[in-house]
Amino acid sequence: MKRTPRSGYVLLLATLMVGLPSAAAGQATKPGNTDNTAFGTTSAEFLLLGAGARGTALGGSYAAVATDASALYYNPAGAALGTHPSVVVGTVDYVADTRYSWGGLAFPFGGSKAFGIQLGTFGFKDQPVYTVEQPAGTGATYSVNETFVGLTYAQQFSDRFSAGITAKGVFDNLGSVSGSAFGIDFGADFHSRLGGKPVRLGFTVQNLGTTMSYSGGDLNTSIPRDTAGAGTEPVPAELKDKAFSLPTVFQVALAYDVVSSANQNNRLTVIGSFNQANSNKAGFGFASEWTSRHLGGSGFGAAARASYTYAPANNISTSGSIPTAMNDEENLQGMAGGGGLFYETPGFLLGVDYAFKYMGVLGGTHYLSLSLGW
Repeated sequence: MKRTPRSGYVLLLATLMVGLPSAAAGQATKPGNTDNTAFGTTSAEFLLLGAGARGTALGGSYAAVATDASALYYNPAGAALGTHPSVVVGTVDYVADTRYSWGGLAFPFGGSKAFGIQLGTFGFKDQPVYTVEQPAGTGATYSVNETFVGLTYAQQFSDRFSAGITAKGVFDNLGSVSGSAFGIDFGADFHSRLGGKPVRLGFTVQNLGTTMSYSGGDLNTSIPRDTAGAGTEPVPAELKDKAFSLPTVFQVALAYDVVSSANQNNRLTVIGSFNQANSNKAGFGFASEWTSRHLGGSGFGAAARASYTYAPANNISTSGSIPTAMNDEENLQGMAGGGGLFYETPGFLLGVDYAFKYMGVLGGTHYLSLSLGW
């Protein structure tokens, strides 16, 4: 039997990654097709806000190359490829005076396994309450706090393949109302060499789990008693909400080191990705990262990153509409970039990373994170 060259597999995968977004978009716009995309039907959207400035700058494409603690979020399989324990913590001033923070800790053990824990939180506090009857404010305040906690186990099954799984609890407190859900992430990573340079392929499924519904607080109310019945006291009641699923996303990402020096001190990586969410149409992304290590023979290094991620639901313009400044803002949405500085020795790593992500009409966000390995 004739064997297909390894480069043939890589070419096939690359073709699929480029062709799938176009095919998906073409199918969605084909005349006669009914668009059943479930826009706006998921809860806990903060689960999609990322982890660490490096991942923010590279977008979802980072799933193909993550090997430090941030792999716990982007692709749990990558955690098994780390050689030392690592910590990544970061925060971002999000839109409308909200804040999102994330932290992860990964522990490799046994030479091929890893354990990790991560925590993400999003929200705001002490916002005044306004009503129709009291438009100047009631004097009361409310806060929103959304949190998830994840535990990860990952294992490298061969010198080319690893897989990992994360179990996470999701907790949502919206004023006096609360809800919770359970989800899992699954990731796989295939790594090899093409033309003597590293090539990596990552598959992930994120936030596959239960639905989230809410109870308590302002959902407790009362209704007037039937005038035909005895008594006039209102009857206690509870408003019922509809349970929504978590924002589940399937993604595949392919990375290749276009430039890779023999001593690995200089590297240019290009990445492409395809994703499909349960509340959006198919999207895609492209990213690149340049890394220089041991600058001037020292332990210092630097990195520069850029990416573009296309999410169909973010395009709010309609066919045949008059171009406006808003159209321009939407076309730029999904752009991200950043860089980092680090110092490393064989047994120690300390790094700081920055990312800027443009969010169209909502403006831009700045993400800062710290990394530590030992």
